Amino acid sequence: MVCYLGLGSNLGNREENILKAKSALDVYPRINVLQSSIIIETEPVSNTNQPKFLNCVLKIETDLEPAELLTKCLETEFKLGRIRIKKWEPRIIDIDILFYGDQIINEDYLVIPHPELHKREFVLRSLVEICPEFVHPKMNNTILQIYEDIQ
Repeated sequence: MVCYLGLGSNLGNREENILKAKSALDVYPRINVLQSSIIIETEPVSNTNQPKFLNCVLKIETDLEPAELLTKCLETEFKLGRIRIKKWEPRIIDIDILFYGDQIINEDYLVIPHPELHKREFVLRSLVEICPEFVHPKMNNTILQIYEDIQ
């Protein structure tokens, strides 16, 4: 299954944190990183009283089920030093599942497509770089169309 992950960091060596997360995911035997967007600096969303982020998007291929992929993302965050205390706090690394193929998943623990991605210019900008023609399974528009609509 081709999936897209969003990576972000606003604590410590932000670029190193993202590169370590990308490497940790890629060395896992059931995840293959196919492509990465460039790393961009972005303003924080929601809790704006924190350092700026570095963000990128990864295109991966995996045979993991969605819940297993989520577990692997959370394990990677933990191994890199992320401790979750409250929502929207500064973080060493954040790994979000943006899309899992064209599947729509709505569980208490996992919502795919990511429920906020269509509102986040920085996520859409990175997705446009690597998959402009991908169709958002809930919105039925390409990533490029969604990106252009928020400009």
